This record gives sequence, structure tokens and C-alpha cells, in this order.
Amino acid sequence: MFYLIGLGLGDVDDITVKGLRIVKAAKRVYLEAYTSILSVDKHQLEKFYEKEIILADRDMVEQDSDSIIADADKEDIAFLVVGDPFGATTHSDLVLRAVEAGIEYDVVHNASIMNAVGCCGLQLYTFGETVSIVFWNDDWRPDSFYTKILENRQRGLHTLCLLDIKVKEQSVENLMRGRKVFEPPRYMSVNVAVDQLLHIIDSKRSLGESSVAYDENTLCVGLARIGTATQQIAVGTMKEMLSYDLGGPLHSLIIAGKTHYLENDMLKQFAINISTFETAVST
Repeated sequence: MFYLIGLGLGDVDDITVKGLRIVKAAKRVYLEAYTSILSVDKHQLEKFYEKEIILADRDMVEQDSDSIIADADKEDIAFLVVGDPFGATTHSDLVLRAVEAGIEYDVVHNASIMNAVGCCGLQLYTFGETVSIVFWNDDWRPDSFYTKILENRQRGLHTLCLLDIKVKEQSVENLMRGRKVFEPPRYMSVNVAVDQLLHIIDSKRSLGESSVAYDENTLCVGLARIGTATQQIAVGTMKEMLSYDLGGPLHSLIIAGKTHYLENDMLKQFAINISTFETAVST
């Protein structure tokens, strides 16, 4: 059997009882190591599970997935994912490959950022489509997600923005030369995400668009290390979020839509500035 097991958001204790039982009995255990990170490292997991763990990077998962599911028709193979197994489309591809190979699979779900964001007080059923924001560079500044934010805002819905993670990435030069030299890991902060978002509306305005999806005074929520002991939440305008320090990764951002008074009561406890918060929710 091929098992996809969610680890939750925090530390070793967040795995479910069912998931832990499967891991302890599995012949091989893989840890997906590029779509998210835990607050603990591989060695701490191995000590807790009493099991050797094989790190599965992007190359292995996307280009050598057959090695992961190999022999899963004869023995139990566990594939561990931070959050919930279906938080990334890559994991759906693994399931499809297992099905094509005639291998049975089972999924052990867990908490993910997709539902844990409710901790800030915004109600989950008032969220629209989720978007991903990637790091820009000099030659690549994608903004196709802007339309989704616009549509969410027009419907009064909140937008969860998942922020980029760069792990085991190669520079263009090293990639072209075939050198296995990797750049240091980078994790997008709320500050960087907001800066890029504001540049997008500046560009829209320069092209003559007078009505934009959001602006410097739009209310948003910054979240950091959700599900851990150092979890932090901050609520403020985009202008305030440009400079607010939420500490280390991982960060997520919510662009608020129309808020209910109960949501406002919850959000207020995390407000960076009560005055600007009350102004933002009243407009």
C-alpha cells in the first residue's frame, strides 16, 4: 500500500495516531521537502518515529516518482507531507502514478494552512479562490493571479495568498552549465508579497485603470508560523504590512473582502493600529 500522510503544521506531535502507526510499520518512509517546511528537522522526526526517513526533493518527486512508489504493491510505503497531502498538485500526480501502476493507496489527512487560517477570525466559508505569489526577478514578474483577487474582492470574499518557497533552487548559470550547485533557501515574507502586490496596482494605474482590486488602505492579515508555539498574526492595511516584522518563515497573507462584525471583533485583537483598523473595516 502507498500511504500519503499529512503531518500538520507544527512539530512532530501533530501527526495523527493513525499516521504514526503507519509510519512505524512502513518499509520505507519519505518526507516531501520542498512545498513546505516543519519547525523541526529530519533528525528530530526520525527520533520520534524511530524510523529512517528519506528526503524527497523536487527532482525526486517530479522526475523520479517511480522510485518512491516502487514495491508499494508488495509492502507499505509512507510519503509524509507537511500540512495535508493534497495541499499541492504534485501529490495528486503521485496518486495518479500509483493508480496507473495498479498500486492501492490511502490518505491520512491533517491540518493545513488552508483551514488553519481561520485562527485569525475570518470565517472559512467567506474565502474565495486561493492564489500563489512567487518571487519576482528582473526578467520575470508574473501577476496573473491579480484577476482572481479582483474577482474575490468584487464578490466580497477574502483571498488567501500562499507565498513562495525557494528550496534547492539553481541559478540560471549553474543550471545551464549542469552544475549541481544550489542557492540558499528563500522564503517569501508578507512584506515582500505586499510590495509586489502594490507594484501591480501601480502598473494597472499607469495603464489607465482607475478601479483596482485593492490599494494601500485595503485591510489584510499577515500570518507567520501558524500551528507552532511562535505563531504570530497581524492585521492592518497593506501600507502597514510593508514594514511590519512577523519574524521568520513560513508566512501567509490574506487580503480581506467584506467582513462580518463577528470577524471584525476577532480581527481587532490582532490589529497593528486600532484607529486605521476601524477606518479600514468601515469603508
